[in-house]
Amino acid sequence: MFFASRVQTFMFVAVAASSASAQPDILPQNDAPNPYVTAEDWAGLPAGREWGSTGGVDVDPDGRHLWVAERCGANDCARSDLDPILKFRLDGTLVASFGRGMMVQPHGLHVDQAGAVWVTDSLGPDGRDPAREGKGHVVMKFSPDGDLLLTLGTPGVGAAGRDTLDQPCDVVTAADGTIFVADGHGGQAADAGPHTTARVVKFASDGAYIGEWGSHGSGPGQFRTPHAIDLDSRGRVVVADRGNDRLQVFDTGGEFIEEFYQYSRPSGLHIAADDTVYVADSASSRNGQHSGWEYGIRIGNLRDGSLTAFIDGSNPEGVAVAPDGTVYGAVVAYGGALLKYEPPDR
Repeated sequence: MFFASRVQTFMFVAVAASSASAQPDILPQNDAPNPYVTAEDWAGLPAGREWGSTGGVDVDPDGRHLWVAERCGANDCARSDLDPILKFRLDGTLVASFGRGMMVQPHGLHVDQAGAVWVTDSLGPDGRDPAREGKGHVVMKFSPDGDLLLTLGTPGVGAAGRDTLDQPCDVVTAADGTIFVADGHGGQAADAGPHTTARVVKFASDGAYIGEWGSHGSGPGQFRTPHAIDLDSRGRVVVADRGNDRLQVFDTGGEFIEEFYQYSRPSGLHIAADDTVYVADSASSRNGQHSGWEYGIRIGNLRDGSLTAFIDGSNPEGVAVAPDGTVYGAVVAYGGALLKYEPPDR
């Protein structure tokens, strides 16, 4: 069992050319410039299929393809005859798809350095739909051709155990194959209690359980929905703690290092090799959440806590970045979409 430190870390960071403490009471950060141009309706789907809720997105290690988790036009793929996992060229041409009938609600998506596609299935059986039985609450590793290579968790069983997961949100793998899963999507509810799943689970490359850290709450090392996860250039584990409106940074053993509040209410997370961070905020200023903050994608750097750009105007939940700097946003709400944000030097 891994435990995060209870020692609070304080720091000062540059935010939109000014100084602000990385604490929860900082003023809303909505004024950074937006140099990006938004492209809509650029990615083609087969005739008769329209974009629906779109959760995860990532770029292939070849830098020429984009993988997307699309929820079969709705929020439940269990009964659908559509493939939820889609592969595009960067020009928007669909070249492959798979996963039909294998999952309930694809959520996070990660492509590892070998090209394997990892997908979290964040829902499971509900007792009313037989099509959901034996599905969900898992992380699945696929080959690029759609062959299932590994399953973490027990399909259809939602529980926080060594061999079970409970609404897993996202997954990332380290260079040595170690797997980190952000587990527990229910922590933001007003009635969520101390036994709500809110943890990071660490597995060996073969799926063997190594350890975990986290609990439900607002202190260092606690989470109110660990919604996305990524690794920085030093191999530190960065978690989008959405319900607490912050990023938390840990070492690989779960020791708390620091936190950042200036990137708003994080739903999606992408960290580049130079520690430039892209944080997708899909929920601020909606339904009374995080009042005063606007949704969009905030861009900065984790080395100094800077906030240098803000792509406003839409509310992506997933975010990925191509080698040429183009940013892709996967939109869950309002029918869904896959948006492309082109940098000014394109």
